[in-house]
Amino acid sequence: MPVYVRSGGTWRETSELYVRDATSYTNKTVLNGYIKQSGAWEEFYTLFTTTSFSQTTGSVAVPSGANAIHFQYAVGGGSGGMRGADYDKAGGESAGPAGASGAYLSDVVFSVTAGETLAITAGTAGGKGTGVYSGTSGAGGNTTVTGSTTGPLLTLNGGGSASVSGGGVQGPLRNNSASTGGSLGTLATRLTSGTTTDGLNITTFNSGPANSFNSAGAGVAGTNPGNCGGDNCTIGGGVGGASYNGFAGTGGTSGSNGSTAGGDGSRGGGGGGGGTEPGSSQGGDGGAGEVNYRFMRIT
Repeated sequence: MPVYVRSGGTWRETSELYVRDATSYTNKTVLNGYIKQSGAWEEFYTLFTTTSFSQTTGSVAVPSGANAIHFQYAVGGGSGGMRGADYDKAGGESAGPAGASGAYLSDVVFSVTAGETLAITAGTAGGKGTGVYSGTSGAGGNTTVTGSTTGPLLTLNGGGSASVSGGGVQGPLRNNSASTGGSLGTLATRLTSGTTTDGLNITTFNSGPANSFNSAGAGVAGTNPGNCGGDNCTIGGGVGGASYNGFAGTGGTSGSNGSTAGGDGSRGGGGGGGGTEPGSSQGGDGGAGEVNYRFMRIT
């Protein structure tokens, strides 16, 4: 609700209110103002009202009056899965190792400075690896937030690549290397308590994927089934690392055989690996990273 004061015969809207402390003779900022109407106190002024959630990336200005940011969720990008491989005379077939999920946050609050600019990047999805007997899938990109005044707030590293090497059309069977879950990078100091000027107790925030306040962790590696024995044996690809460590989103499904490709990951999950026989199939792409946040003022 706008608040106006009379100045020089003109009504002017004010963004902040102050009162004079009778003891220290200093101005004190008013956080909430009330008036008595029909015998009941009613709030007519709040210094700052918590904003709606946003997923905007790039350069984002911290609103005037805000001093904290709440990340309901954020995750690094997932890596891609590798394709399966079939052979002429190698005595076996090869499943594609799956991609990994990125590191994540769920309901975490950091301090920020009003008016500063945040550089917000959501990690890109890692692409599937298309090499049959050798190759590497795309790694997931890092999700980062850095303040022009407060400095780095978070780095959520993307899932690491899966890879294959050493195979040939008539043998030997290739070596299949598993992906690695994205590591939890450096985080700024997390706030563990506080109440906003509009009455929100931050310790009650639990609407993110983990359903728990102040949660964070590393990503999950995709599975790596390896090779099966015997020409024309059937083996499914790996299952992609689950997003938010299994709390939300999914890793890509396994390519069950050479006719079914690995599925794509979602919300930072890893891509599934391709299967083999008959023939062999492609892996899936990783899921893109994401951020969802809002600004608030904590007293």
